[in-house]
Amino acid sequence: MSAANAVILGCVGPHLGPEEKAYFRDANPWGFILFARNIETPAQVQALIADLRETVGRNVPVLLDQEGGRVQRLRAPHWREWMPALDFVKATQASERAMFLRNQLIAAEMRDLGFDVNCAPMLDVATDISHEIIQNRCYGFDAGIVAKMGRATADGLLSAGVLPIIKHIPGHGRTPLDSHKDLPVVDTPLAELRDTDFIPFKALNDLPMAMTAHIVYPAIDPEKCATLSAPMIDTIRQDIGFDGLLMCDDLSMHALGGSFGERASGAVAAGCDMLLHCNGERSEMDPILAQTPALSGKSAARAENALTARKTPLEFDHTAALAEIESLSHG
Repeated sequence: MSAANAVILGCVGPHLGPEEKAYFRDANPWGFILFARNIETPAQVQALIADLRETVGRNVPVLLDQEGGRVQRLRAPHWREWMPALDFVKATQASERAMFLRNQLIAAEMRDLGFDVNCAPMLDVATDISHEIIQNRCYGFDAGIVAKMGRATADGLLSAGVLPIIKHIPGHGRTPLDSHKDLPVVDTPLAELRDTDFIPFKALNDLPMAMTAHIVYPAIDPEKCATLSAPMIDTIRQDIGFDGLLMCDDLSMHALGGSFGERASGAVAAGCDMLLHCNGERSEMDPILAQTPALSGKSAARAENALTARKTPLEFDHTAALAEIESLSHG
């Protein structure tokens, strides 16, 4: 079988039709990502994930954004609801233990459905000006606390058989703008970034995967956002020390200018190992796939290392984990 292409794709709805199956078979992506539009019931999600893997003929990674709180694709009544991370950390004593248990439970629900990658932990350091779409998803306003909570999150996910993705490298906390809609610019000096925003990512640089931020950091590259910036990717590799699989954030976000083909080719040229496109729209995927290389060289090795990190879940008592979280809550 030919090497997978360096892209993760989304699908349109809760079921795959014959045309979409044929499209994904030809596209041969490395993995898939699902969203709320793809999720109805446990049995339906299990069937969809099985179809995606069967379509490409491999046990491909299937991703989900399941942070808990604002960003939570699995919701009641079938799945457990969680408060936003920032509120959860404030509400619990021994927060590292509580975050571990929270994410162990999240991962267990994911694995039951067939997911094996979560787009978490979010290592952005909150600030007073953080956009609301970011702030209460953060683990704290202090880089050291964020690093500790991020490690607990990653360990909880891994213990239940789900791979973590650290995001949004090198940090999304210093802007009042939403990169889904606008291109943020963070004019913070490099020395200050190293002393704050970079710290959690450097502390967790041993993890297998990371996702870029669509943000311009003029101290490193005044022209291009991190996703499209070779100097920033070099900073991520050398200064932050991350040598795992580096994927871009969603190529359909409005922070990125130019055509979809230009976005894809720019991210690859900058040094991203993996492209990410989420909405399943054929008109956007076609030009992206035209610029997507097959995995090879260091990118292929990083992708293989990430898949090797998938482990058999450890058994644990879900009821006891919930009770312990409750016991750690203030009040």
